[in-house]
Amino acid sequence: MNNHLASSLESRVISYKSISGGDISSAYNIKTQNQDYFLKVNGSSNASKMFSSERAGLNTIAKTNTIATPKIYLQDSYKNISYILMEYIESVPPAKHSFKKLGIQLAKLHQTKADKFGFNQHNFIGSLQQSNSFHDSWLSFYIEERLIPQIDLAITKRLLNQNEVPSNNKMQVVLDNLLKNKTPSLLHGDLWSGNFLIASNGTPYLIDPACYYGHNEVDIAISNLFGGFDSSFYNAYHDIIPKNEHTNARIELYQLYYLLVHLNLFGGSYYSSVKHILLKYF
Repeated sequence: MNNHLASSLESRVISYKSISGGDISSAYNIKTQNQDYFLKVNGSSNASKMFSSERAGLNTIAKTNTIATPKIYLQDSYKNISYILMEYIESVPPAKHSFKKLGIQLAKLHQTKADKFGFNQHNFIGSLQQSNSFHDSWLSFYIEERLIPQIDLAITKRLLNQNEVPSNNKMQVVLDNLLKNKTPSLLHGDLWSGNFLIASNGTPYLIDPACYYGHNEVDIAISNLFGGFDSSFYNAYHDIIPKNEHTNARIELYQLYYLLVHLNLFGGSYYSSVKHILLKYF
């Protein structure tokens, strides 16, 4: 792989070291004669599609000129190993002013609008496929493209019983008032604390997106789910895009999607959290 990269970059690889890169792929800091790179490699059957989706998401965010993303240099396969090579960002722990800047820039990203909910390609949430077929209605998109696929998968994996989940009609009735009259915003789609970086110069970067056009509060919901974001982030964000009386309820309902994803990826430890929201709203 080093020789392959050296040939592609026309620069000799001086050293490499393994670094933390998540549960799905192996990650490395690659040093060449000219610069440092961040390399992710994965030998799974879906890896090429996953990295292609990651590249598409990062490029889509970058084109908005609202918030930084790492530059991508290569995305290819070598001897049945898929990889993506991008700019290495030297990061520092986020400070309050960094969180404030992140909140402002995320709000500006969410002001990037579209005519429909969805995305021009399907992608992944973790290692699970995420469908992004276009819908005119946020209500229908969220139920049909987000909740139902994860609920069906959980039932198939015997992590939920059919009698524990609401019918399609019940979801429509309960969610109609909360999700109507929404406009499509460009989302990161998987904004937990491990998917942003603060560069050493203070610039926020988004990484590992699962992009689509959806309701802006989805990104706020997942940022809230596992913690790691300072109050200055939320204050700065909501100064630009204010809450309303239904925001807190929607955040819980959007967290249901991510909890279902975690239930399907990691098993029963997420069952009680999923069941709590199902019982509360349905």
